[in-house]
Amino acid sequence: VTLERQEIAQKLARGVYKHSPRTMMAELPSQERINSFDEVALGYTEAQAQAEAQRCLACGICSECYRCVEACKPHAVDHSLGETFTDLEVGAVILATGFDEFDANRKYELGYSRFPDVVTSIEFERILSASGPCAGHAVRPSDGKVPKRIAFLQCVGSRDAQCGNTYCSSVCCMYAIKEAVIAKEHVHEIEPTIFFMDMRAFGKDFDKYYERARDEYGVRFMRSRVAKVDANPDGTLDVVYVTEDDRLIHESFEMVVLSVGLEPSRGTRAMIDKLGLRTGEGGFIRTEEFAPLNSSRPGIFVGGAASGPKDIPETVMQASAAAAEAGQLLASQRGALARIKEYPPEIDVLGLAPRVGVFICHCGINIAGTVDVEAVREYARTLPYVVYAGRNLFTCSQDTQESMKDIMKEHGINRVVVASCTPRTHEALFQETIHEIGLNPYLFELANIRDQCSWVHMTLPAEATDKAKDLVRMAVNRIVYDRPLHGRPLPVTHSALIIGGGITGMTAALKMAGQGYGVHLVEQERELGGNARHIRRTLHGADVQAMLADMVARIQADSHITLHTHTQVKQVDGFVGNFRTVLERAANGSGPQQEIVEHGVIIVATGAEERHTSAYLYGQDERVITQRELEERLAEGQFVLSDGRGRVVMVQCVESRTKEHPYCSRVCCSQALKNAITLKQHYPQCEVVIIYRDIRSYGLRETYYQQARELGVIFIRYDLAADAAGNGGLPEAIVEDGQLVAKVYDPVSRQALSLAADALVLSVGIGPRANAESLAPMLKVPLNAERFFLEAHMKLRPVDFATEGIYLAGMAHAPKFIEESIAQAGAAVARACTVLSKQELVSPGTIAHVDQVCCVACGDCVAICPYKAIDMANKEVTRRNWKNCAEVNPALCKGCGACTAACRSGCITLDGFDDLQIMAQISALVAN
Repeated sequence: VTLERQEIAQKLARGVYKHSPRTMMAELPSQERINSFDEVALGYTEAQAQAEAQRCLACGICSECYRCVEACKPHAVDHSLGETFTDLEVGAVILATGFDEFDANRKYELGYSRFPDVVTSIEFERILSASGPCAGHAVRPSDGKVPKRIAFLQCVGSRDAQCGNTYCSSVCCMYAIKEAVIAKEHVHEIEPTIFFMDMRAFGKDFDKYYERARDEYGVRFMRSRVAKVDANPDGTLDVVYVTEDDRLIHESFEMVVLSVGLEPSRGTRAMIDKLGLRTGEGGFIRTEEFAPLNSSRPGIFVGGAASGPKDIPETVMQASAAAAEAGQLLASQRGALARIKEYPPEIDVLGLAPRVGVFICHCGINIAGTVDVEAVREYARTLPYVVYAGRNLFTCSQDTQESMKDIMKEHGINRVVVASCTPRTHEALFQETIHEIGLNPYLFELANIRDQCSWVHMTLPAEATDKAKDLVRMAVNRIVYDRPLHGRPLPVTHSALIIGGGITGMTAALKMAGQGYGVHLVEQERELGGNARHIRRTLHGADVQAMLADMVARIQADSHITLHTHTQVKQVDGFVGNFRTVLERAANGSGPQQEIVEHGVIIVATGAEERHTSAYLYGQDERVITQRELEERLAEGQFVLSDGRGRVVMVQCVESRTKEHPYCSRVCCSQALKNAITLKQHYPQCEVVIIYRDIRSYGLRETYYQQARELGVIFIRYDLAADAAGNGGLPEAIVEDGQLVAKVYDPVSRQALSLAADALVLSVGIGPRANAESLAPMLKVPLNAERFFLEAHMKLRPVDFATEGIYLAGMAHAPKFIEESIAQAGAAVARACTVLSKQELVSPGTIAHVDQVCCVACGDCVAICPYKAIDMANKEVTRRNWKNCAEVNPALCKGCGACTAACRSGCITLDGFDDLQIMAQISALVAN
């Protein structure tokens, strides 16, 4: 639409149209307006043309030309629509009003709107998008050519007092890296440069992505804030910046991308006024640190960027957590207005000839950019049993789903093959679609021609197309032998087991109890609190110990919560909705005592711990302490500087962001800022020096970075690797003549500094709990490389495990702040309640079953089953003939197929993956 609008505007400016189209075509019906627009030529002045071009490009209020109606393929534009008003009676309100991007026109010096090849990050995202105006091709707006050199300018509208946004927008560093990497993947010759102040890759595995972009993709990172962008005579852009060693540089780029920050949306501002809410920093909705979902009015909850800048995982967590808050408030009315989705009677396909429908997806250019989709469609039409073969731009879109239903009804299709992307994310969607017209969900096959063809064979389009044909042929051959499968109803035990009694576990227990469900809260230590027992105040000044005492009292007083302290989980059996766990409590004198509890869900909130270190003379010199120890000493008045002067040196990233521990511990920078500010407030004459790599005071924490600088805290940066001259690397700590000295190379002043210190404070990173190694196999959940628990999907399912019925929260997932752990605890409760709110669950249809007549009772399947779904039993296999044989518990079986492969007598079949189906696929592959 944008490109068409620009073309029209250019014609107007050239005088092609002699009179205003809106005056000449006002009386024409809409379709005639569309057809006649290009033919109007009745005298139009240049000034009028320019005015009309500006109006057309703005296109915020026009409704005369109707080109948008013509261009919109889903027919979503309707100029006749008017406002409608609806009154709703609700028990809670969740504000998820999001954000607006910063208006880059406010940074005039950066050239936005003056130079066409200066675009915002949101615009560049659309340029790279397969469904965008450039169909995913990385091109310059000015001439449609591929730019070789692209500059990404960070902190545009963030960390900038001149534009009024002093906070950090949290997401800009990572989305700039993402866009740079995607641009390189689209065109390998592109050379991206990212200009930044601090690289705030604070999320789980974000640092790995940053280093991968730098080391594998060749993305260049330049630590500098760009002063201005001008145009060069040759049409390129002149980026002016100052290096750390104070050199003024002019560098040419073909394209500039402004990484614009996040601002409160107009809807947020309007809601604050309408609902009488308190406004927080930056104009976002004010929430409390220990109640991060609560607005200033009871019953009104806030989720996502409405309360401050957030990345997708935090937004998803807060969405679920806000739902948990509302659910707790409305627990007594649960299900009162619920409607059960009804499906048409299932079509009986047994005995009917297979009629296969094949739907090939373009996925924008994700697939069609490499694979010849039309050739695959034509090939699919020639396959046996295929009665329809079509292709779609996005098969997963809502309008395509509706179109598929109509096509299936029209052609009498009773089996469906979709050739698109991964079944991990889209199989359930397509199964639901065919279920809605009466087909069994298991009469569906998905051929993954994106991940397995277009992505991995991007430079081999012919071969990728041939492979796509192979996958489609295999899927069609297999689906002919597919048969309807049905799950079994399973009862649900309406209680939860929460492992970990820190702030996260206690929050989850209280919120779960507030929903009306029973809770077993297990803590391995003798008292509750976890790491919070060592934290006095947060960066914002909230009293952690007072909050902790209140939570413990509420836990002990809640009749829904059964507390198990000094207790460990010893064994977990069962499945979603029906778990059975053995708890072992350490008892004095009489030995450990065991107890069995039954529950429907599990929440893992085992926390993390400060890593042990011997770096920088820690443990050898009493003047070397950790940030936690400093905080406790300051709170108890035990940290004293004799004359109120002296020097305290802090070293960041100890046991973090190293080769051994390649991740950011997230909280260390803010912890250092908190203690540095406290020191300066207690001892104004004291010199506080923070030796850092990047200060990661993301979001609204940026205020405290500014406050620390204003109080006189000195910041000295270091690089992990030495420069070409051999200068740099990790700081050092030595003792010279009894004096503790910190040594560091400062890349700004280009000097090696020796700082005599009265105290050396280490910001030691966070590591996983040791019990994660033993707990993970019991729960059948994975750990990542750093031994934190691994969620099902980093962005979209940040509190789920791949194992159903088990959820994750707090620092067991990754390092995080108290308010983030509280939000994730609420999110885990909300996800768990999707199970506990049901009276029964339905097991998957893809489960194993045993031909017990053939079973020789060897026990291999029992030993190999990772889910303990198979036992040996004495069964009557034929009339009056009893024998020992294997028996599968359908509730426990996850359809992995390990038993089927291991069975030496071939008596185990996995429904949905039987021999006929697998051999049909293999035959189709080798037949060509």
